[in-house]
Amino acid sequence: MSFLKHLLRSLGLTDQPSERQFELDTNLRAWLEEVAYQERRPVEEIAADLIQEAMDQRQNATANLERWRELSPRQQDIAALTCLGYTNQQIAIRLHLSPETIKTHLRSVLQKFGVKTKFELRQLLSDLDFSAWEPPPGIPPRG
Repeated sequence: MSFLKHLLRSLGLTDQPSERQFELDTNLRAWLEEVAYQERRPVEEIAADLIQEAMDQRQNATANLERWRELSPRQQDIAALTCLGYTNQQIAIRLHLSPETIKTHLRSVLQKFGVKTKFELRQLLSDLDFSAWEPPPGIPPRG
């Protein structure tokens, strides 16, 4: 039996009995039933899709975190500042590097994450906390 089927069964979303039953929150159950009604699909199918989507998102987040950890400290600096909206020129000034060095590091970061643009990198890493790279209060944030 697949993990997903086992999970659905344990949540009481299938007719088949389970060793362990969890009571599904009534609000969640009502919401699932409403979505199922609107989409003309079984509740079990809606729940399975949502669980699968959450599992996929978790797997992607884990893979992104692993890739992040594989970056050098300098690449992490550049990726974080890029995700905070700094331009290459602003990053170069902040890190006391040339814009060409920033461009080279950024190209490597994009390649490691399998994206082509800064925008895609920002989207991919949007769940990470880059507050450690923000300037202290009272210091202009960029440039």
